Amino acid sequence: MLPEFKDVENAHDLIRSQIHRTAIFTSKLIDEMVGSNLFFKCENFQKTGSFKIRGATNSILNLSEEDRTNGVVAHSSGNHAQALAYAARENDIKAYIIMPSNAPEVKINAVRDYGAEIIFCEPNIDARERETNKVIKEKGAKLIHPYDYFNTICGQGTAAKELIEDCTSSHNELDYIFTPIGGGGLMSGTLITTKTLLPNCKVIGVEPEEVDDALRSWNEGKIVKNETTNTICDGLLTNLGELNFKIINKYIDDILTVNDDEVREAQLLIMQRMKIIIEPSSAVVFASILKNKDRFENKKIGLILSGGNYDIKLSK
Repeated sequence: MLPEFKDVENAHDLIRSQIHRTAIFTSKLIDEMVGSNLFFKCENFQKTGSFKIRGATNSILNLSEEDRTNGVVAHSSGNHAQALAYAARENDIKAYIIMPSNAPEVKINAVRDYGAEIIFCEPNIDARERETNKVIKEKGAKLIHPYDYFNTICGQGTAAKELIEDCTSSHNELDYIFTPIGGGGLMSGTLITTKTLLPNCKVIGVEPEEVDDALRSWNEGKIVKNETTNTICDGLLTNLGELNFKIINKYIDDILTVNDDEVREAQLLIMQRMKIIIEPSSAVVFASILKNKDRFENKKIGLILSGGNYDIKLSK
């Protein structure tokens, strides 16, 4: 069963007291640069620094009493780990996070600070899944998937809901919405929301050239895997989930790709002109507009900046 917009509405009602309604930023200088009107939904200002808190919180709040008692588990070294740890702590639920032994110290510390129990494993998917299954078996913990999960998708769809509501209230009905694609959770929720609230608005997904599994999957009509992980967009390395692909295949209007140099340029421009920190995975949406200015000239475009968990030391 695919999520519907009513499920996104229910998720928003459930989580709104535990998340931020993030701001929408604009920049006259950037608009002039690209020849269109851009509305940046700043999930980099969200709790734990990314949109992931939306899906994690919705998943936590939909747990049964038994699952609340036994706790939750996820394998992640990134934004989902931090979001689930935080959401679990805020609702007095135990969280077990499986993290690779080579995870960045800054992310390990964040997950630990949010109160989760970290279980380290070898840095490969087999080891992650093995340790996760061990926790499920021994603790009875509920697996909360970062994207291929009904409640996660519904929670992520609330970002586009806020974007559309806030733009419509200011008389800026959008022609396009751009969203990054990794596993497809944010894109799935965005599609469900947008195609209900703004049927004529086109939704564009963006991913790095080196991890273009979403584009290839869409073109071939079946899920294909990434052939490399050679990109600075560490939040977009994941292959599409099954449920996510079904939604994307049904609704999406186009998928574009950008290279790492284009991502760096876009990230730097946003930091310099808008004075906000975003991670490379967020910058792909703006990079795609810079790359395709003529195609999107004179359009009103919403861009979801998915997060701001960027290690500044990496830029040195």
